Amino acid sequence: MAKSKSRKKTAHGPAEALRTAWTQAQHALGRAEAEIEKQVRAALKRNKIGGREAATVLRELGARFERERQKARKGLESQLKALRTRVRTGGKAAGRRVGEAVEQALVALNIPSRREVADLTKKVGELSKKIDVLKRRR
Repeated sequence: MAKSKSRKKTAHGPAEALRTAWTQAQHALGRAEAEIEKQVRAALKRNKIGGREAATVLRELGARFERERQKARKGLESQLKALRTRVRTGGKAAGRRVGEAVEQALVALNIPSRREVADLTKKVGELSKKIDVLKRRR
């Protein structure tokens, strides 16, 4: 009897993988922030620190987390930009390689390329004009 396995959706491509990683990182940071806030509240209670002091400490901690979040976002954005550039240049290079391989295959099969056909068509046109000029002179 065949068991049916449930499969998680997998990322399609590097951009989706990065988005998934970024979302997971945000959730992890949120959980860490909540846990730290819980521990800070417990420490404040143990040390009998007042509400105003605690509020100040929590605001500073929240601001610090936000700065770290922004720093991480900027780093990820720069890495994503670099990846996009690499993919774009890699795609162009692959296109050139494919073109070269096709050209080599055409040469091996003794089939003219588009460029060669265009050059020959141009030369035939020029020769036709010269022939017409010579015919008119007679």
